[in-house]
Amino acid sequence: MNVILNGETLTLQEPCTIADLLDRQQLTQRRVAVERNGDIVPRSLHASTLLHDGDAIEIVHALGGG
Repeated sequence: MNVILNGETLTLQEPCTIADLLDRQQLTQRRVAVERNGDIVPRSLHASTLLHDGDAIEIVHALGGG
């Protein structure tokens, strides 16, 4: 299955949840905002939200600094 992650095509094995994707991208320990097909997905739903072929995913994470 192919999804678009932050504008780039990414091939994933099915089934895959948003939590799985964050783990694959090594973002599980970061504070992130995830959008799927234009809708924000709350953190409480990351583990239960299955991705589908063609989904557009945007992940934004905060960077500390000053």
